[in-house]
Amino acid sequence: MTNFSCVRKSLCCLNLLFWVLGCGILGIGIWMHLAYQGYSKLLSHQALSGDSLVIIAGVLTFLLGFLGCCGSWFQNKCLLRMYFVLVIAVLLIEFTAGTLGFIYRRHVGAVLQDELLTGLQTRYTTNNINGLKTTWDHIQEQFHCCGVKSYRDWHHIAAWPDKQWVPHSCCLPKVSNISSCGKAEDTSYFYTAGCYPSIHQWIMERLYIVVADEI
Repeated sequence: MTNFSCVRKSLCCLNLLFWVLGCGILGIGIWMHLAYQGYSKLLSHQALSGDSLVIIAGVLTFLLGFLGCCGSWFQNKCLLRMYFVLVIAVLLIEFTAGTLGFIYRRHVGAVLQDELLTGLQTRYTTNNINGLKTTWDHIQEQFHCCGVKSYRDWHHIAAWPDKQWVPHSCCLPKVSNISSCGKAEDTSYFYTAGCYPSIHQWIMERLYIVVADEI
């Protein structure tokens, strides 16, 4: 076996592993999209949600593995050129994303809060047309919180501009059987702490999956 043949087969096996890994990452991304689809509605830029990033990472890894494996096995110069161009592009994207993430790391929390508040105040509807009501109800019931920073975030939103109401999902279990507890304007009836800390932690835990996949 010549040295060239050994290198060719090694490169083929390595990229076959990338191809399988890409399939796995893509599967994880699809699972995240199906399991946590509602949470992406909280953000205006849904394309930048965690599940979308994982799917993109899976597709890129799949393409890398496919081009590298086929190009090395069949000694196709065109596929190998595409492979190396894609490798360089991925490295540049990762470097740029990492640099921007480090530079603007302190602004991420503020941007996330603004996104959540904007969605709550302007896109929340009582008839659940866009699914945002269901998502907020799930969050507030699961994390025992109300609003983004506090329950006051629900006051005078577009859905009830002249009222200081909160959704029924903010109500404490002891009064949850009262249908109008969110309209009582009595803080002893509902959670007062905001949901941002819990949402931030939830998102960061899912982003670790993205980082692990990229590594």
